[in-house]
Amino acid sequence: MRRGPRAALALGLLRLWLAQANFAPHFFDNGVGSTNGNMALFSLPEDTPVGSHVYTLNGTDPEGDPISYHISFDPSARSVFSVDPNFGNITLVEELDREREDEIEAIISISDGLNLDIPTGSSIIKVHAVDKDTGSGGSVTYFLQNMHATKFAMDRHSGVLRLRAGATLDYEKAQAHFVTVVAKDGGGRLRGADVVLSATTTVTVNVEDVQDMAPVFVGTPYYGYVYEDTLPGSEVLMVVAMDGDRGKPNQILYSLLNGSDGAFEINETSGVISVMQSPAQLRREVYELHVQVTEVSSAGIPAAQAMVPVTIRIVDLNNHPPTFYGESGPQNRFELSMYEHPPQGEILRGLKITVNDSDQGANAKFNLRLVGPGGIFRVVPLTVLNEAQVTIIVENSAAIDYEKFKVLTFKLLAIEVNTPEKFSSTADVVIQLLDTNDNVPKFTSHYYIARIPENAPGGSNVVAVTAVDPDTGPWGEVKYSIYGSGADPFLIHPSTGIIYTQPWASLDAEATARYNFYVKAEDMEGKYSLAEVFVTLLDVNDHYPQFGKSFQEKTMVLGTPVKIEATDQDADEPNNLVDYSITHAEPTNVFDIDTHTGEIHLKNSIRSLDALHNITPGGDFTWSLEVQAKDRGSPSFSTTALLKIDITDTEMLSRSPMAAFLMQTKDNPMKAVGVLAGIMAIIVAITVLISTATFWRNKKSNKVLPVRRVLRKRPSPAPRAVRIEWLKFRRTKAAAKFVLKEDPPNENCNNNSLGNTLPPKAPAPPPPPTMAPNMGTAHWTVPTVSGSLTPQQPQRSPKPKVGSPIQSALVSELRQKFEKKSVGNKAYF
Repeated sequence: MRRGPRAALALGLLRLWLAQANFAPHFFDNGVGSTNGNMALFSLPEDTPVGSHVYTLNGTDPEGDPISYHISFDPSARSVFSVDPNFGNITLVEELDREREDEIEAIISISDGLNLDIPTGSSIIKVHAVDKDTGSGGSVTYFLQNMHATKFAMDRHSGVLRLRAGATLDYEKAQAHFVTVVAKDGGGRLRGADVVLSATTTVTVNVEDVQDMAPVFVGTPYYGYVYEDTLPGSEVLMVVAMDGDRGKPNQILYSLLNGSDGAFEINETSGVISVMQSPAQLRREVYELHVQVTEVSSAGIPAAQAMVPVTIRIVDLNNHPPTFYGESGPQNRFELSMYEHPPQGEILRGLKITVNDSDQGANAKFNLRLVGPGGIFRVVPLTVLNEAQVTIIVENSAAIDYEKFKVLTFKLLAIEVNTPEKFSSTADVVIQLLDTNDNVPKFTSHYYIARIPENAPGGSNVVAVTAVDPDTGPWGEVKYSIYGSGADPFLIHPSTGIIYTQPWASLDAEATARYNFYVKAEDMEGKYSLAEVFVTLLDVNDHYPQFGKSFQEKTMVLGTPVKIEATDQDADEPNNLVDYSITHAEPTNVFDIDTHTGEIHLKNSIRSLDALHNITPGGDFTWSLEVQAKDRGSPSFSTTALLKIDITDTEMLSRSPMAAFLMQTKDNPMKAVGVLAGIMAIIVAITVLISTATFWRNKKSNKVLPVRRVLRKRPSPAPRAVRIEWLKFRRTKAAAKFVLKEDPPNENCNNNSLGNTLPPKAPAPPPPPTMAPNMGTAHWTVPTVSGSLTPQQPQRSPKPKVGSPIQSALVSELRQKFEKKSVGNKAYF
């Protein structure tokens, strides 16, 4: 079913009441086949009985106003349907005959009493093209030339132009639309060729304006000024408004709603506002008026309305300072809460500050600036004429620190520029800072030093570390932990920072005297810092002094001390310092001992062996001492050793070079070994030189001779004919380590030969020089541990027996020293 053509759609009158418009009602579009809605593409069987309810119009009004339905037909067409205006029920009132009329055009509308709406899909105009050909060549179809770029649709068979579904027309946007329609025939043959003929026409659709727009004010905002010389009845300003519907504008009427207090009036038709009192009678400096405009329809009915504020200031001489305003009026204190460290350039949007000077012209020009901590914020604008919105911008984000300032206070100063009075005003700006997690926990020291006794039980407190996070709340809570290779014996309380030993920890200063590790302080977001911890174990006196042997034998040369030594394994002084004393001696009045070094020497009153002989039990020059080594720790520990001392005289030893050497090296056996090694190296070097010289001599004479080693003895400058064979060292039997021999001079042997090794045979050396005879024929005796040598009448030179008491004592002493291998000790003679 088709609806009648119409050149415009009524889109409803827009009515504004207190800034709220009245919109037109509209139909529901329920689609093809629906029995209620906007009746678009509705079809009906031709045998439908007259009086049948065939369709229901259905729509709504945005404001909920009562709506009515209407249907109309072209005056030349039949009125086939009727409609109930309240319920929208459409009834068939005439019989249908498809053979006579296959389409019925009707115009339906919905109205709320003020606005009328014609739905999409309504017929606008019907175009008709005539083709005088017969057959297919005379059939005509219709098309739109730019069907995708238009709001219209064309029925290709009937030529009816409709508004496309979903499209609307707006007079304020386009007053006319131009649609090009193409008519084509069915085609045929012309002069032997297939030809399709077409024709075009342009349809102009003029959009009629309807009252669907509210009045519009021109030139807003409105400010007016009343000066000191203004007379009552004078015009202050004019308000201008016009109907938003330009095609058929309604009349505009002006009125004042409130705010004038009888001081101002407005002309109803021109919008001119006049002051009705003298400036001296005006009680306020600023008047906020509300002007309302109302459209009046051609029938004289008030329609859409609109309202605008108008500000009128009372201006006099420069007698007003700049004034700060908040959202509720004049204000001299503004407060804001914000997080610390806002971004650079951020605007403090929480501050709604307006500054105004009620004076006019140059009297209303003033400067703005912030007074307070410099460089943190800046104010915009710096210069104001009459009135401005004050903006405060972050200049230095780092300085906005909660840990430094909980509250930032500034003064906002406004001072006039070009007036002699220089009026000014101030307002306090108070900014409450809110904390963020912007700090890292920091230790009170970069390192911590602790000392604990090595015998401290497990779980003992070592040291308390402290880290401070200036942030507040959970951000300021610090959690402690330790790590590092030296941290194994220790634990740390995560909250208090107290470091203590592991329950199983067994500390030993002698094994590990110092520990170092790292302690970490971390906040809830993982920000942390480190410090180093050094723990020193305090030595506890838990070791006894120890002698090398509990029983020792030493030989003392008269006038030279002997030394006994004990070591203490404690780590630190005074626990490892040892004092020596003689706890028991037989007899008791022979020896003194150095408390600190352990050197034992004869008392000053004993200067000879004869003096010793008188006090020695049995006259054998042997003493037994009990020596105590005592450390200086608390409590103190001590150990004793039994020392057997044999005493001899250096005067007797001086007659035997070998014995003297043994006495000199008795406390340093490595010295004897070094001397022997040196002698052997010299012998080897001489042998190599002689062999090399012999080889080259034989080579030059082209003679092959047997290799011979010739050892010649140097003449001895000494008058004595005593030769000492040096020690022959073996690591097996200690008693056979050293052997002393004294042989008479022999012209056919090498006095530097080692041990019993025979040198290779060589030509006999020239006879040695005649040795001076030994004139000493006196008997001599050397006291030893076990006795003395038997005096003899030396024929050539005295030759002590191997295993004699003096040699046995010295060899025994030297053996003990060597077995002890005290390489670092000093030798005492």
